Amino acid sequence: MTDKPKVSIVIPFYNCEYIDQAIASALAQTYDNIEIIVVDDGSTEYQHLLEPYKDAIRYYYKPNGGTASALNYGITKATGQYFAWLSADDRYVPEKIERQLAFMNRAGSVASHTAYYYIDAGGGRTGEVHVEFAGKSHFYETLLSGCPINGCSVMVHMYVFERIGLFDENRRYTHDYDLWLRLLQFFEFHYLNECLLEYRVHGTMGTLNHWDEIQQDMLVIQAKYGDILRTLIAKERGI
Repeated sequence: MTDKPKVSIVIPFYNCEYIDQAIASALAQTYDNIEIIVVDDGSTEYQHLLEPYKDAIRYYYKPNGGTASALNYGITKATGQYFAWLSADDRYVPEKIERQLAFMNRAGSVASHTAYYYIDAGGGRTGEVHVEFAGKSHFYETLLSGCPINGCSVMVHMYVFERIGLFDENRRYTHDYDLWLRLLQFFEFHYLNECLLEYRVHGTMGTLNHWDEIQQDMLVIQAKYGDILRTLIAKERGI
């Protein structure tokens, strides 16, 4: 038996040629109490890349419904105490789960995100992103105009979903932004300034191909949560 909490890594998969690399990076974690849940969101391509890993993962197929629906499906199947999201085109560094969970234990945190690397289509590192803020009010101010949190750098305790609900499946491109803003109303989002994720930038990534829709969706989110963020900012400033 182990007293280490289990971490459920959920990988939504839809026609992604990098899925095998994502799974391999999850399997290479130095933290041993994990489960890897791959949710096939109605793929018609690259499913053969899963075959070598079928004995090491929990695989589920569902009709296509978008990333939020695949994440939610994975969360409902998870048996871990913590949730971590890994996109099918990204990779974790080997120490990701171990170092982030240790950080959260030290901080008494139920939600955290980290710095991350950029990688190119071939997997080579091309840069780093560090999202440190001067304080909570600066963090909240940034969230008024955009989302600085990389979803695949996030780890949250499963209790968070019991309190605030799952990802909003109506938000096809900003389900993560929406969830983080709901989370901040009840919990603190801690930040670990270590690059523990490799975020792949490539020609077929959704962020590039759906940028106009993402921008419009972000405006909806900002209008919905703007007053809440401004209240949090005022509270931090003692106004």
